[in-house]
Parts: sequence; structure tokens; C-alpha cells
Amino acid sequence: MRILLAEDDALLGDGLVAGLRQQGFQVDWVRDGVAAERELRTGTYSAAVLDLGLPRMDGMEVLQALRAAQVATPVLVLTARDAIGDVIRGLDTGADDYVVKPADLYEIGARLRALVRRSHGQAQEALRTLDVTLDPASRVVTLADEPVTLTTREFDLLQALMLNAGRVLSREQLEKHLYSWGHEVESNAVEVHVHFLRKKLRADLITTVRGVGYTIRGEGGASGAA
Repeated sequence: MRILLAEDDALLGDGLVAGLRQQGFQVDWVRDGVAAERELRTGTYSAAVLDLGLPRMDGMEVLQALRAAQVATPVLVLTARDAIGDVIRGLDTGADDYVVKPADLYEIGARLRALVRRSHGQAQEALRTLDVTLDPASRVVTLADEPVTLTTREFDLLQALMLNAGRVLSREQLEKHLYSWGHEVESNAVEVHVHFLRKKLRADLITTVRGVGYTIRGEGGASGAA
């Protein structure tokens, strides 16, 4: 799951990036509001962690600009401003959740997973299709209740497809889910990950839509690999 962190404090930013990556998030970090708005307009991210006190463009202005442009990416506001008025203003401006510094890294991770789950209409934490279950918090995947070992990229690809069950995702869209800045992506990386997911889980789990991309059925649905 790829997220954008917008935080100008170097020490706090380093800690957040390390802590969120440890929980399995792919994190891109920007340090001012102009960069935050620019990156979030790309639609690349599953969610964002946004500090309100950013230079060049205040976090509130970033929120206003994004929502005015119909950018629906879930935003978790992270700020030292603990006054109730700031909380209300942030939520009314378009924030989806609010955490006051200092915040526990695992709480931030849990809130991000919940925001992404709700944005995709998922009521439960665990994602299911056929006899495959994926738990985003523990990063455990099971097949018929038996755990299956996946690489980080395989897990992230499966999670992206299950979160978007019923939608066809192109190779480019999947690459954006899997890789943060600074990673060189092999031209056939997605195809390789799909191959191993079918091999480790089940051949009919992921459907190839020729010339378009890949899809997976929703909970309980059947799927056939092309």
C-alpha cells in the first residue's frame, strides 16, 4: 500500500517513514504543501498523512485544493494543533481522520488501513476471495486457512487487487501501488508477481484481461485465469 507523507520536520519524518515501512507501507515523503498537493493530484496514493503546519502551502490549503479538485484520496491529518477548533476545521475541510502529535506509529498504521478499507467499501479488516484470506494488519495470507508465504511485492499486489475487487487494474496502476520513489521497476515485474501468486495460491485467483490488466473477484466470487 503506497502512501504519501507530507511532513517538514526531518526528525519526525524519518521516524514516520521508518515506522510505516516496517508495517509494510510504501512511503513517499515530501516536505512542503506545494509538493504534497502536486503528488496527491496524480491519484497514485492509497492514502496520505498530512501535517497542517507545512511551509509554502498550509495543510488546510492543501486539503481545500484537493477536495475542490475532486481528489478523493483519504487523508489522515497529523498535527501538533490540539485545539478543538483546529480538529473541527480540519475535518470540515476534508480530512478523513485526525491524529495529534506525538502519535503512536502503530495507531497511525491502523488508522491508515481503516481509511483505505473504508474508501474501498470494505467493512471488515480481512479481505477474502474464494478460499484466500488476506489480513492487512498482520500481513498474513492464508489459503483454505493455511498460511502461505509471500514476498512483500506479492503481498502488496494481492492486496491492491483484493481492495479493488471487480475492477481491472493496469500494469502501470499496479506498479504505482507496489513501488515508491527510487525503485527501478523491471518491465515484466507485475507479470512475474502474478505468476507466483497463481502458483502459490490458486491458478484461477487472478484474471488477465488481455491488453488491459488484471482483476480479481470479490468475496466468495469465482475467477478464471486467462
